[in-house]
Amino acid sequence: MAVLHLHSASHISSIVRHSPPRPSWSPARRSTHAVKSLGSCLPFPVERAEYHSELVAAIDVVERACRLCIDVKRSLISNDGRILEKNDQTPVTVADFGVQALVSLELSKLFPSIPLVAEEDSSAIRSNNLADVVVDVVKSKASSDDNLLTKDDILKAIDRGRNAAYSFGAQPATYWILDPIDGTRGFLRGSESLYVVGLALVVKGEIALGVMGCPNWQEDLSLVSRRGMIMVSHIGYGTWTKRLPYSLEGTNKVPEYWTRCFVDTFRSMKEARFCISDSQTWESLPLSASYIAKYEAGALNEDEILLLPTCCGSLCKYMMVASGKASVFILRTRAEKTIKAWDHAVGMICVHEAGGKVTDWKGSSIDLAADLAGRRIIFPAGGVLITNSSVHDKILDMISPNSSTM
Repeated sequence: MAVLHLHSASHISSIVRHSPPRPSWSPARRSTHAVKSLGSCLPFPVERAEYHSELVAAIDVVERACRLCIDVKRSLISNDGRILEKNDQTPVTVADFGVQALVSLELSKLFPSIPLVAEEDSSAIRSNNLADVVVDVVKSKASSDDNLLTKDDILKAIDRGRNAAYSFGAQPATYWILDPIDGTRGFLRGSESLYVVGLALVVKGEIALGVMGCPNWQEDLSLVSRRGMIMVSHIGYGTWTKRLPYSLEGTNKVPEYWTRCFVDTFRSMKEARFCISDSQTWESLPLSASYIAKYEAGALNEDEILLLPTCCGSLCKYMMVASGKASVFILRTRAEKTIKAWDHAVGMICVHEAGGKVTDWKGSSIDLAADLAGRRIIFPAGGVLITNSSVHDKILDMISPNSSTM
């Protein structure tokens, strides 16, 4: 693991892959807190990173979104009347809408020409009269010049990311893609369950950067007061993590460090550590024909694998693979379930830049443009396979549609 103090970023060198041509957008005039944020250091030379301004803005707004989630979750302890149900029975909270409104507002000011693809629309809070509550939580974390936000401003900001807000067409597109809270069951379940705020920038069809914030991530159990982690990736510059700041008001006493992370190097199935979807069982996967899942670390037989219990959502499992805590995340598609792009896009770049691999079960890259109009749905053949690269082909041979185990 490479550890980097924020003030030493200029000493890091990286191999730079080809980045897509920089589009012609120009940021609008930045608010006071955004200007201050752009002066902070990234863990690599900003003058070489094509999308450093966008990355700094994304880090800033995801950190604020995480703090919003923490504050709203505290309020749920005494007021569970703020919990709603979406049509697909996934719990959704004021935090979901607050995060989408906050991110939409901040990014539309800085990069007004870049559309947003996001999960929520305002219909739920309109029908449940929760707009005023969302306005209050967004105001507490928005830029200092947003104190006059109205209910209409918030509703419009949320709907900027909805399905009908923008139609893309067949040409390679540039857009932000947001999952305001991936793992809302984890948000509601308790202080130890994981949930993630995930934001990525797609530039002309290629994911250029990604930021994930996980408020409950705990790297070191002895650091009880320093919970949470930010994971960032920029094309060609790797994947990095740092702890969430104590506060967002610049009162930190301890300097933050960026740590570069890599996937693990396990090459055998016996060594590899697996994650699966919360809604699936090991027995529903083709690998179960050859391997028995064990849930506790220890000596394994040749026909056994270690299955890690990880809740909730998909993005925390991408974080597990990108940070080297898991070797494999395997997801099987079901005919009745739509696979949403925001559940995967930011995780894909974080795993790729950490040295891992993401494909469908046929070994093909995930096509973010398959949904021509909305860029909201992906269609991976068979499912999605996320690995450390070393065991990828071996697993593909066992799960591909032509495999004898299928």
